Amino acid sequence: ARAGGVGSLVDPAEAGAHGRALLAPLDGAPALLETVRVWLSLQGSWDRTAVALEVHRNTVRQRIARVEALLDVDLGDADVRMELWFALKWA
Repeated sequence: ARAGGVGSLVDPAEAGAHGRALLAPLDGAPALLETVRVWLSLQGSWDRTAVALEVHRNTVRQRIARVEALLDVDLGDADVRMELWFALKWA
């Protein structure tokens, strides 16, 4: 992480624990974790995520819907996406 970046403001152990706790409902579901990670990295693009993962775009939509249900979140909310992005980074 860059000096002075957000990462420097957070204790790595605490951030890791928070990330693992937030993502716990996805334990044992590596396809869901990878899908949401790629989807977030591609700014929520269904098509680009599908190409990157070599799956149909409807599979991406179904997986993201499953992530929302399991985590009880709305990925339409930018704050939720940001928190999930950091959780994936730090977990």
